[in-house]
Amino acid sequence: MRRSIKMLLALAFALPLLAVTIADVNLENSVTVNGQNLVLNGGGIRKKFFIKVYVGGLYLPAKNANAAAILAADSPRRQVMHFVYSVSKDQMCDAWSEGLEDNAPNSSAEVKGAFKTLCTMMEAIPKGNRLVLTYVPGTGTTVEINGKVKGTLPGKATADAILATWLGPKPGPGEDFKNAVLGK
Repeated sequence: MRRSIKMLLALAFALPLLAVTIADVNLENSVTVNGQNLVLNGGGIRKKFFIKVYVGGLYLPAKNANAAAILAADSPRRQVMHFVYSVSKDQMCDAWSEGLEDNAPNSSAEVKGAFKTLCTMMEAIPKGNRLVLTYVPGTGTTVEINGKVKGTLPGKATADAILATWLGPKPGPGEDFKNAVLGK
């Protein structure tokens, strides 16, 4: 009996480590970026027509449901995409291009150039792999695909344009996804 109670207590304390499960993908409750703890703000599923493409999670220093405030803050953040459907490099590049045009059409030449560089970093992302974009003030946005760091894109403006593809006026993954990562 005592052993059962101890096991139940251990399980109860272990459960908060997984904040949410979407489409059989577990999103961690928190991550550490550059020595700072970031919490899961929210998570959602990106669908294209009827196909579930990826489960996305947004990590911030503190929960925040205001897209404009999140974009205005110059603090670490992480976007995680766990792919539940395989995508090609071309599909990724097209999505970034459309996202920039729809959500930051008046971007500077520097930001547009960074998106072209982002496209050169893309590769096929098989089902079960992930794309992680981590912004650190003063450093830029580190791009990690399939567990490999592909490079870092400098500047907050570029980081904001990348995040705007999720939180902007025409989020590529859709309004439901935007509201989900905002924790609404």
